[in-house]
Amino acid sequence: MKFCSHCGQPVTLEVPEGDHLPRHICTHCSTVHYQNPKIVVGCVPEHEGRILICRRAIEPRYGFWTIPAGFMENEETLQQGAARESWEEALAKVEIGSPLAIVHVLHAHQVHVMFRARMAEPGFGAGPESLEVAMVEPADIPWGELAFPSVRYALERWLEDRAAGREGLHFTAFDRRLPGGT
Repeated sequence: MKFCSHCGQPVTLEVPEGDHLPRHICTHCSTVHYQNPKIVVGCVPEHEGRILICRRAIEPRYGFWTIPAGFMENEETLQQGAARESWEEALAKVEIGSPLAIVHVLHAHQVHVMFRARMAEPGFGAGPESLEVAMVEPADIPWGELAFPSVRYALERWLEDRAAGREGLHFTAFDRRLPGGT
């Protein structure tokens, strides 16, 4: 950040009085600009034992597979965001279920919140952010072509919980970059 979004003047990076972390502070109006993690929401949509996955049509990780997920919007709940992403990326109507995983992606300043979901009907298609969409058996998940570690983590926990007959909430953190800088 170089300029204040309130008045347009230059900002400096310093620790404000009473704080413990460096923040961007406007040299003119003294506005403190906090930079906080972004929330990504998504789900593992299931129908009759198969799961819905999408091949990304956007960067980062163009052409790799993912579950429907994306940045949360203002004025929506986590569950509404996960359902919206399923519709936008896979034209799939889902019923959001229990929380599945919370993944702290430290290097990207993101928190990924993944849910279990049930497809209300088997219909789906590729939205503008997807090259293709597929319903796959768990044995056919393209593990070597998954876009992000958080997606792998969510799918692995989904499969483990399914095999154990439970619905746990799982936590982890990643602090490494993928090829291509993500």
